[in-house]
Amino acid sequence: MTARWVVAQEGCWTMLKVPDATISIKQTRLSFLFGNAISGYILNSTAYQNWFAARFKYTVFENEMKWYFNEQTCGIVDYSITDAMLQFAKSHEIAVHGHTVLWEDRLGHPTWLGDFPLNRSEEYRQLTDSSVNYVMNRYKGEVFHWDVVNENMHHWFIKERIGENSFAIYYKKVHEIDPDALLFLNEYMTLEKSSDQRASTWMYLRNIWEIREQGASKGTLGGIGPTDEPLVALLAQGRPFLDLGALQGHFYPMNLPYVRASIDVLDSVKLPIWVTELDVNNKMGPDQANRLDQVIRELHAHHVVQGILMWSAILLEGDVVDKFIAEWTHSFGLEGKTDSNGYFETSLFHDQYEATLRLGKKPILQKFEVAPNGDGKHEEVFFKICV
Repeated sequence: MTARWVVAQEGCWTMLKVPDATISIKQTRLSFLFGNAISGYILNSTAYQNWFAARFKYTVFENEMKWYFNEQTCGIVDYSITDAMLQFAKSHEIAVHGHTVLWEDRLGHPTWLGDFPLNRSEEYRQLTDSSVNYVMNRYKGEVFHWDVVNENMHHWFIKERIGENSFAIYYKKVHEIDPDALLFLNEYMTLEKSSDQRASTWMYLRNIWEIREQGASKGTLGGIGPTDEPLVALLAQGRPFLDLGALQGHFYPMNLPYVRASIDVLDSVKLPIWVTELDVNNKMGPDQANRLDQVIRELHAHHVVQGILMWSAILLEGDVVDKFIAEWTHSFGLEGKTDSNGYFETSLFHDQYEATLRLGKKPILQKFEVAPNGDGKHEEVFFKICV
């Protein structure tokens, strides 16, 4: 991006060189959404609360919104810890990604429900309906995202008991209760490695297509077929119930070219994604922080990735995170001088900014925004100086 200064004098616009002027640029809003998970531990540590609130405006609860955490005894529901965590987030203006309404894994259910027989499907449906209705009505309007279904490409506990169209039913139900929240399909091993074909990128898209075909979109979406060919028009006019892809990102080992190729496939069908559970296995030893740095850069560089949530309730890689926050927000400062032609050139992330030009004693302030232009071309921003 290049800045050039324009002077307005007596109602006429003229180009005027302003050489050797001091210019400083400050970011006023971070558009890339970056956060980290928390657990109930944060309620007992003021130091951790302060550390977290100083860095993040987005979070996800590791377990505290899940069914098994809040109904450990059948019929006795306790969301007191979840409520306290939500209050902490609200008091610091931290937005919460709701995780998760349903988890297909048997181990994601309360222990008293873990061996529920297949021949009692109606009873199981009633229990599931009750849980979904409870958590959704309790927290509607309190979170900005919902993982409606978690890991249904690796597990099928719910599907076995309710049927193939069970997820379409619950996407519609969640949307009816909380229509303003964005709805996600959360899955792992779609980005991490190619060997898990159950959750490959194409299988993930097929999964979305099947849920929509079963009625989650009520026909408002452009169709994508269940084939391993380039897909088109995944998002059509009208608001879908299943809005975005949520890919977990538990990396060990790490194959960045595969990550990039997988994201490109999702981009080819215009499916925006969040990486909702990003971590790098500590078996990488002293190289863990370096690998985390690499994968965050890879994800952040792709325009289809709208946000990243780290998956570590107690973040051990704080230096890496602090470095990225400083880099993305330009907290180190951007300052320089215009050249002999009155230009100042720099690179900026897509965000809102405030530039200050110092000519003599009185500084001149100008606000501007750097937004995607669709073709990656160099942009010039002109500023008006009234004299």
